[in-house]
Amino acid sequence: MAELSRRKMLISGGALGALGTLGMAFPARAMPWTWAPGGSVAGAGAGADPRWVWDEEADPLVASLIDRGAVPEVNRLLWDWNRNDQPLPEGLPADLRDFMEEARRLPSWADHGKLNTAAEFNKSRGLYLNLLNGVGGGMLSTAIPKEARAVYYSKGGADMEDRVAKTSILGFAVGSLNAYRPDGSCAVEAVKTRLVHAAVRHLLQKSPHWTGDIPISQEDMLVTWHTLPTFAMRRMLEWKVPVTAAESEAYLHVWQVTAHMLGIKDEYIPATWDAADAQSDQILPRNMGPTPEGVKLTDILLDQLAEQTSLGTRASRSLCNALARYLVGDQVADWDGIEREPVWDRVIPAAWPKLVKFREGLIPLPLVPETAWVIDEAARRYIMLYLTKAKETKIEIPTTNRPDPS
Repeated sequence: MAELSRRKMLISGGALGALGTLGMAFPARAMPWTWAPGGSVAGAGAGADPRWVWDEEADPLVASLIDRGAVPEVNRLLWDWNRNDQPLPEGLPADLRDFMEEARRLPSWADHGKLNTAAEFNKSRGLYLNLLNGVGGGMLSTAIPKEARAVYYSKGGADMEDRVAKTSILGFAVGSLNAYRPDGSCAVEAVKTRLVHAAVRHLLQKSPHWTGDIPISQEDMLVTWHTLPTFAMRRMLEWKVPVTAAESEAYLHVWQVTAHMLGIKDEYIPATWDAADAQSDQILPRNMGPTPEGVKLTDILLDQLAEQTSLGTRASRSLCNALARYLVGDQVADWDGIEREPVWDRVIPAAWPKLVKFREGLIPLPLVPETAWVIDEAARRYIMLYLTKAKETKIEIPTTNRPDPS
């Protein structure tokens, strides 16, 4: 990985200094877990602090698969397992098959009517959702120390294009029109991701570079979850994007189902947006801040984004810097070491609300949602083509950590 520029190191150093202030204001260990399980989709629960809860079903299973050398063959067998209604391939270890048959089932509270409404909402609002979940969620994730370090020191940190591509597979599956329908792939990608998380928990604890708690706790997954639907809905409302009550409830629901499929316990999954906002406000402050790893990852992600545009390298990166800063705000952007852009930092906040207003004026017209979906889908396919270098890419269980995390 290329060395950070001196300017980025200075930005990073200033951000790291700022963390001391945040740490005193929001000391992670001193903030008790007070979010009540009564606000969850389960409606009840033990109320245990999710920082100390992981995945008791997947973790020992995947650790056993790794230790007995079964993962390469499992990855080979699962390569062509792509559809929600597709039987599991023959030859899987019996313990893994039993787990996956259960894990692939939607929760009893899943509402297919809401999932269909969510698909229609994604069709007309794909531009905002892809921007907020992709760029916005990406910049927020690098400002989460545990997540940034877990990504950087795990196998995916050595090839961020591949890592982002595999993350995008799940994200695009959630936003697809057939996400949890029989011909969709969201259940498949969520179960595969759950297995990957279990592998990373097992492997990172063996890395000499990992000194924290067991990674990817229930709280860590909730923090990531809030950088996606909770963040996206808040920003869309700030932009005055018209969202009906049914659309809002449906968009929350598809992410509630996805949280369950990823192994988040129902007692931690917010039942309403009010509950989600309250949970987000409690756990994000105690989990966010700058790290050198986060700054490096941000630099890579923004370079990738800039390369996908055609304005020229420097112009593209300046635009991407300003767009990222606009989406996540100055504090997170400074933590991430994102340079300020004197021109674009003024242009984007002024222009974006007008673009939203113009676009929303067109949405009610016939065929506009369908046309918007075609454009958004073409953009998604282009991004995946760019990230994968036109090679077929699938979510696979890792067997090693990052080989050279220098």
